[in-house]
Amino acid sequence: MDKKKAAVPLVCHGHSRPVVDLFYSPVTPDGYFLISASKDSNPMLRNGETGDWIGTFQGHKGAVWSACLDTNALRAASGSADFSAKIWDALTGDVLHSFEHKHIVRACAFSEDTHMLLTGGFEKILRIYDLNRPDAAPREIEKSPGSVRTVTWLHSDQTILSSCTDMGGVRLWDVRSGKIVQTLETKSPVTSAEVSQDGRFITTTDGSSVKFWDANHYGLVKSYNMPCAVESASLEPKYGNKFVTGGEDMWVRVFDFFTGEELACNKGHHGPVHCVRFSPVGESYASGSEDGTIRIWQLGPATSEEQEAANANGKTKVEVNDAARKIEGFHIPRDRQAEGS
Repeated sequence: MDKKKAAVPLVCHGHSRPVVDLFYSPVTPDGYFLISASKDSNPMLRNGETGDWIGTFQGHKGAVWSACLDTNALRAASGSADFSAKIWDALTGDVLHSFEHKHIVRACAFSEDTHMLLTGGFEKILRIYDLNRPDAAPREIEKSPGSVRTVTWLHSDQTILSSCTDMGGVRLWDVRSGKIVQTLETKSPVTSAEVSQDGRFITTTDGSSVKFWDANHYGLVKSYNMPCAVESASLEPKYGNKFVTGGEDMWVRVFDFFTGEELACNKGHHGPVHCVRFSPVGESYASGSEDGTIRIWQLGPATSEEQEAANANGKTKVEVNDAARKIEGFHIPRDRQAEGS
């Protein structure tokens, strides 16, 4: 059987403008969920396994550049060109709080403990909001050297990672001191940064390069040059043996983590791919594109060696067929959900 056989993805329609960010929740008792950010100003929530539309968060007045879910998938956050970051109730779709900024908010991230929201953008300031006291002034971390493109937390919320739109490198900030403690050097601006599910690796993209860094000692572990400029990459969370990339050429590629060999090339998008993310169970991955669609691709069955390794670790498949039932009456009743997909 040809390992590069064409894959048929689940195609998720709904956005009217480019999809610029994707985020999967961890596995919850109700399954796992996928939130998407789009220039159409309306983040969307979906069943992470099936891609079925659950609801749309309505309230932003400009492009939404970033969207994420908290650890329990009970709240969503979004950062927008309307100079605000919003916290949403992921069960009802209601706005819980709006944090006003003085310029475009490009990135946002919930802390692992769900009590804080980190934002960054054109103001070149990293802000930490206490979600237990949303009306309190945020803590402002020392000025970023450039316009902030990506942010994320690591080391159990003790460290912040950020990259800039207009310069290379990934900066790691100590939350307690508010100072930069390390810079991971790259030639081009870092367009995507992801901390692996097990906390071991930081996956970055810059120019046409995908790099994997040791998340604890900050050394460069692997670096691969891609066939074109890449905007996003994601490491498979279960075995850590594959990664997926998306970029300018509209194709979504899967590579071997250890050798860099291309394992699959998925064609289907009609515009550059802005974001790719693996699902938390590693059986599928999603891509978001300039063409306004999200595509969910199946990774394919694990090899016998991978399966044995998983069984040895006691990991079992998560069934989430009823995940969409978590949210009812989320702007549109369940019996009309098909109309929004």
